[in-house]
Amino acid sequence: MAGAVGRDHRYLMREREGARLGVPGGVSWPGCRNRHSLGLLLLLATGWRPLPVWADTDAREERSEDMPITVTRDCPELAPFDEEMVAFMQARDVPGGALAVSRGGKLVLARGYGWADRDTRQPVAPTSLFRIASVSKPITAVAVLGLIERSEGNVSLDTPALPLLGLEGALRPPALPDPRLETVTLRQVLRHTAGWDRKASFDPMFRPLRIAQDLGTTPPAGPDDVVRYMLTRFLDHDPGAQYAYSNFGYCLLGRIIEGLSGQTYEEHVAEHLLAPLGITDMRIGHSLAEGRAPLEVRYHDPGVGRNVMTPQEDDTAPAPYGTFHLEAMDAHGGWIASAPDLVRFACALDDPQHCPILGPGAIADMFARPEGSAGFGDDGKPKAAYYGCGWLVRPKGGSKANHWHNGSLPGTSSLLVRRHDGLNWAVLFNQRKDPSGLSYGDIDPALHRAANRVQGWPEDDLFPTLFGP
Repeated sequence: MAGAVGRDHRYLMREREGARLGVPGGVSWPGCRNRHSLGLLLLLATGWRPLPVWADTDAREERSEDMPITVTRDCPELAPFDEEMVAFMQARDVPGGALAVSRGGKLVLARGYGWADRDTRQPVAPTSLFRIASVSKPITAVAVLGLIERSEGNVSLDTPALPLLGLEGALRPPALPDPRLETVTLRQVLRHTAGWDRKASFDPMFRPLRIAQDLGTTPPAGPDDVVRYMLTRFLDHDPGAQYAYSNFGYCLLGRIIEGLSGQTYEEHVAEHLLAPLGITDMRIGHSLAEGRAPLEVRYHDPGVGRNVMTPQEDDTAPAPYGTFHLEAMDAHGGWIASAPDLVRFACALDDPQHCPILGPGAIADMFARPEGSAGFGDDGKPKAAYYGCGWLVRPKGGSKANHWHNGSLPGTSSLLVRRHDGLNWAVLFNQRKDPSGLSYGDIDPALHRAANRVQGWPEDDLFPTLFGP
């Protein structure tokens, strides 16, 4: 089945298919050197139609029997990406996905694959919005580093984190039982070395009912509630001693951003990070289906669980809609975005000397290797990969490295990659598990394979089409 649809898609992009359908000639599309596509004549002959959102561009919806593919422009050179995406999704019966790829700071590919909503047969558009889960962390890291830059020396990466909260009102716990909390620095929180370890204890970001109950507040617990609760508990490790991935640490960073800026976390990121890049559709998502944003996909998962949005103990909810409190996850996993949004963000870091959101020193700090066991093995040798400030990093020799972050929630799987050779890509799905048992992490090597197979790259830039000049 996967092979059949993949073949159909490839044939439909070739000029010879026009002859088979009785469509004369091919129409040249911008950005595809020495190639032709079928253009509007083929669209009309096959009954395809452009998506309404692309009415005044050359974007089109390509339909196969099982999986529509929406494109901003046809470019056969980049067919390896389509082939890998279609094969990946069909092997796992993924309803919908989106992919954006940049090269040298130019957006060369933006695609929607399959269904934004399988039930209503609404196709994914290149600009459809998805929950990005933990791909939110690089965004928070850049926001923190930007605040440090603008503090004019009053705040540094080695500044203790808790005093920056301004522990007043809802954030003030009855007491700080663990004196080690006072020594936790911003750098340690950004690198997941602050001492919170969800494997050693638990992840409070997925206990909104228990925390609300313990605090005597109305569920679900919000981010301030979670911070107040966690500051009454002991750390799992000494600060700086070891790497342990912590969603809570990034929740704490969101509250620090609010304390330092006087804005909500979302407002601050929108003003100081997204607006300078021309990104306008990204926002914090909503837990429940009725809060679905315009252009946002529907998340597919067969599971059902306890509805954390209500105190009713017998109330259940579909796994993606009510079994976790997305709004409280803002700084570590709450954003919704399109694939081009994320690639635009990644591209902003490509030229540190001219980055509009962060200076070169801060960018270097963000990707620097951590000291101790977080960056080095027991033998003292540098680890092949490590977690910097908000990004996973794999050095590739000299100053080059791959940077990436993945994300996962019920109904969501996401990946953002900055490759050492100037390629960036973001891939988003509205499902994260299925009966196949296949790993969704396989999309990472699949897209590296696709990139390595491309023989020629378009020279035009789709960013102005999607974001304006």
